[in-house]
Order: sequence, then structure tokens, then C-alpha cells
Amino acid sequence: MDASATAQVDAIRLDIVRHQLESAREYVMGLLADLDEHEWFLMPEGCATHVAWQVGHLAMAEYGLCLFRQRGRQPEDLELMPGTFRKAFSRGSTPSADSGKYPSRDSILETLAAIRSRVLAELPGFAGSGLDDPIDPPHFAYPTRIGALLFSSHHELLHAGQIGLLRRQLGKDPIR
Repeated sequence: MDASATAQVDAIRLDIVRHQLESAREYVMGLLADLDEHEWFLMPEGCATHVAWQVGHLAMAEYGLCLFRQRGRQPEDLELMPGTFRKAFSRGSTPSADSGKYPSRDSILETLAAIRSRVLAELPGFAGSGLDDPIDPPHFAYPTRIGALLFSSHHELLHAGQIGLLRRQLGKDPIR
């Protein structure tokens, strides 16, 4: 396939990625809509996490899958995804009931939105740039750049399930 055809196919695949990302985010935001800030940091009995960790983790993971693994770390990324944020919400971190260890709900939401905005701005530029190339560092779910992009929405929906369970444990009704 010539470069022009590859770029066209990639643009279609990236449009699918964009649609999946937007659909997953719309669902997550619906889950969050009626939660007060104090509810974000509650860890119901027997539960090892809270909403704040789940949402911060989504921001950190989207950065990793959709930006870092696509084009490496850029100088402006330190503002977008500070190391302290990344460490607080990375895979393997242990959620704490101490809300003082985390940014505020609004700050977490601002980071989530800023990363999504950057992803959507950069996404079209990934067409024709080797979407089927392996990613570095490798990812367990998908070994390619397009796979990492697709997995980001799957990952978001996985954590939406955890947020939904937390909602129920907090006495909230299910949505939709």
C-alpha cells in the first residue's frame, strides 16, 4: 500500500479510536456527575480504592497509552502530567483514604480533561506514522501503537465498572 493509502486507512482507524475514547469518557463522566468531592475519597468498607484514584489513574493511563507510547515524552508533558501525579495514580500504587495525599477532585478532572484535549489534538497526526509498529515500552494487551490507542478506551470502561461499583457502595443509584 502506498503512503497516501496508508494515511487514509490510518485516518479511518484513528477516527474509530477517537469515537471509542469519546464514548467511554461520556459514560465515565455520567458516573461522576452526582458525586460530591468528599465521596471521591471515601473507601467503603472492604474496598481497596476510591473514585479519586480511579479517575486519576484514567488520566495517567491515557497519557501513557495515547501520548507517551505514541511519541515519547515531550518537554511540555511535565506540565501536563507531573511526576507526582503519575506516581500517585500509576499501576501498582496503593490508594489511600487520606485525601491529603491527592490533588483535589477539580484538579484531577482538569488533568483528565487536559490530557484528553491533547490526545484529540495530536491523534490526527499519528496517521501515516507507523501505527502498526511495536510500542516501547511494550504493553501487555496490545503490542502496537494502534493497539495502545484502542486499549485506552477499553481500559477506561474497565475502570468505569469499578467506579460504578463504588457508586453502589456509596448508596448511589446506577445510571442508564
